[in-house]
Amino acid sequence: MPISSRTALLVIDVQNDFIPGGQLPVPKGDQIVPLINRIAGGFKQIVIAQDWHPKGHVSFASSHPGRQPFDVIKLPYGEQTLWPDHCVQATPGAEFHPELDLSHAQLIIRKGCNPDIDSYSAFLEADRRTTTGLSGYLIERGIDTVYMVGLALDFCVMFSALDARAAGFNTFVVLDACRAIDLDGSLASAMDRMKGAGVGLIQSTDLL
Repeated sequence: MPISSRTALLVIDVQNDFIPGGQLPVPKGDQIVPLINRIAGGFKQIVIAQDWHPKGHVSFASSHPGRQPFDVIKLPYGEQTLWPDHCVQATPGAEFHPELDLSHAQLIIRKGCNPDIDSYSAFLEADRRTTTGLSGYLIERGIDTVYMVGLALDFCVMFSALDARAAGFNTFVVLDACRAIDLDGSLASAMDRMKGAGVGLIQSTDLL
């Protein structure tokens, strides 16, 4: 697949808390880092998404007495899975994996910063109204096609891919450069949703 000046790589949430040993580890999440570095070498336009929660975020189980991680509650914007405290602003867990080599990335976009709204997607927060500004940035840079890698495939990568498609971008997810949590069938559901939305599901060999 050709990588042109109208193409960007979106690297989703490759942060310490999502790596084995972190607060919300994605199984084998560390294994994708060398591959992401290789893929990134072929892109001139790179955007990195970073989960960046304030303390006491509404998505944390610790913010809801009596609740446990992975419980599901109702919030004003809909159902919310509760998570262990993770990627808290300015903590080591929120930092990027130390071996991630993306020094030529142009933009880091932080999400989940609103204490009252979660944000899986790099484009749109969980209330489905509040934008991050990423779509406008890409449009102004002349980008029409995005490739996504990162964590976790069945949550933040999936929602980012669906929102990229809804915003009109040609969207591809590089499956072997992602890893999933697979919570109660979430991986199979994510694959079906992405296919249904017209997201291209590819392997790194299609790029390298």
